[in-house]
Amino acid sequence: MIPRDPPRRPQLGFLFFPPYRVQGISIAGEETSIQVPELDVTFDIGRCPRAMLTSKYVALSHGHMDHSAGLAYYFSQRHFQGMGTGTVICHPTLERPIRNVMQAWIDLEAQRTPYEVIPLEPDGEMEIKNHLFLRAYETHHTVPSLGFVIFEKRGKLMPELVGLPQEKIVELKNQGGQITQIHEIPLVCYTGDTCWGTHFDREVVIHARILITECTFLEPDHRKRAGIGKHLHLDDIVCLVERSKAEAIILTHLSRRTHISQVNKMLDMAIPERHRGRVFVLMDSRGNRTRYENQARAALANEHDAAQHVKT
Repeated sequence: MIPRDPPRRPQLGFLFFPPYRVQGISIAGEETSIQVPELDVTFDIGRCPRAMLTSKYVALSHGHMDHSAGLAYYFSQRHFQGMGTGTVICHPTLERPIRNVMQAWIDLEAQRTPYEVIPLEPDGEMEIKNHLFLRAYETHHTVPSLGFVIFEKRGKLMPELVGLPQEKIVELKNQGGQITQIHEIPLVCYTGDTCWGTHFDREVVIHARILITECTFLEPDHRKRAGIGKHLHLDDIVCLVERSKAEAIILTHLSRRTHISQVNKMLDMAIPERHRGRVFVLMDSRGNRTRYENQARAALANEHDAAQHVKT
């Protein structure tokens, strides 16, 4: 008898919301790692899919193994492939355990891998790119946990100065006066593993353009299980879509117990039609592939139309 092929690792989920790609893998209890390449950040590291090596930063939501097991490999491969020192941003309680793990690898390998650990308190923030910042916020899980928001800081002319002559504004600036105020534009929010709580009332969470959130339980009779494990249930997502202003709400951390076709049916039944078009499942490979192919065809048609316009 011919044996079956060995199980294949799932492909990375992929969604494109110009100019940002959201790609990764997230299966409850197995592995979660989600990357936004344009922002140089991977949220959690799971078993470290190869694509995630390109991220300078790993924002680690909590220490459970399905979210953190690939951390040492990420550090090692970044160094081995000449990609620079990898950096993990984590809850302060995880700094020492991470260093202990890396020390154990020194004992195993008889060599030292360069790495950087940045502990970030809830509400702490750091600049990750020019004018782009990552802020941590406290979430509620079975262990200390963080969510993260990446936002842009933009300077905007003070309202009372709008309409003044340019030379007057320059004069005020030279005199040391304040002529601008900083506005924060939340781009991407990642909740990590969490139950429902007041952290979903935060302005940066509500107004993030892309919201990546877990949804571990969907079945009606699993509401209690969600509470015990401090995870989100589909009922919570129904509340969330009413509050969130996001262009896209991306669901992660679903388990294998529910087939993706059934997941979509349950979402269709639970999510109001006016919101359904902005709710996506990261691991819905077929649906997301069709969406991307439609985007590609539309982009090609636009390029063709632009070229014809130039000719005429």
